[in-house]
Amino acid sequence: MDRPVSVIIIAVVFLLVIIAITWGWSRRKRNQSDVPQPAKPHMGITPLSEPVEGSYVSTTKAGHPLERVAVHGLGIRTTGELVITDGGVIMDLAGREDFLIPRRDIVSVDTTAGMIGKFVERGGIVRITWRLGDTLVDTGFRARYATNTTPTVESIRAMIEEAQ
Repeated sequence: MDRPVSVIIIAVVFLLVIIAITWGWSRRKRNQSDVPQPAKPHMGITPLSEPVEGSYVSTTKAGHPLERVAVHGLGIRTTGELVITDGGVIMDLAGREDFLIPRRDIVSVDTTAGMIGKFVERGGIVRITWRLGDTLVDTGFRARYATNTTPTVESIRAMIEEAQ
């Protein structure tokens, strides 16, 4: 086989893979169209601690760490900050709309070693389980500095206990 034919075959295979990925993501978004948009941070919320720098991993269906929530940009990894406030937890995301996990909707918080393609040391990702409308979801955040993980989890747990 000569070189131009090989290049064409590789290009066609690559294009088919891109089309399949796009089709799958679009289908997932259609299937999750009933998931409401998360709340936006609003004026009057008081931060309770310094923002925690790191990476927003993703939001997945609770208990299903490989099933991204594709709608509203919740399934796209990015850098950002996690801010604990008197109204809940704000995900301040780079290049995307920020969202608020309202205090009353937080069910639990713990740590995990992995979520949807991001695997780190044991306990390296803060996982917040919360209600987004009628859907129970897990949101993962990886602090840039490991020393911030435990205080973040403890602060959110304290928030949950106060809300009960």
